[in-house]
Amino acid sequence: MHPGGPFWARKDNGAWSIPKGIIAEGEGKLEAAKREFAEETSISPSEPFIYLGEVRQKSGKSVYAWAFERNGDPPQIKSNMFKIEWPPRSGRMNAFPEIDQGKFFTLPEAHQKINEHQAEFLNRLAEHLACS
Repeated sequence: MHPGGPFWARKDNGAWSIPKGIIAEGEGKLEAAKREFAEETSISPSEPFIYLGEVRQKSGKSVYAWAFERNGDPPQIKSNMFKIEWPPRSGRMNAFPEIDQGKFFTLPEAHQKINEHQAEFLNRLAEHLACS
């Protein structure tokens, strides 16, 4: 997923992220991941799931990830909107989508595109695939 808004508009490599969100109370991590993926991409994830573990974001938040195999159409993005003052110090509040694009990438492409703090997920997936 590529983040929306003016800060990310001209950034590509290193800007992309996996779909993620908040785990609801009483919800398991995998269930939350499946729900967030489906909500943000309009694609229902399916088994088997490959657990890729946890990484800690620069912000200190933990992100848990799973992979699954999929062939087919690219994701259809459903994004929430957020408001910020833009341009800065203009006094004008503008709305932007949290996510402006969603795509599937090969592993080499994904390594170029993904946020550096999530690259470990790709390393773990590559290791899993090499062992399969």
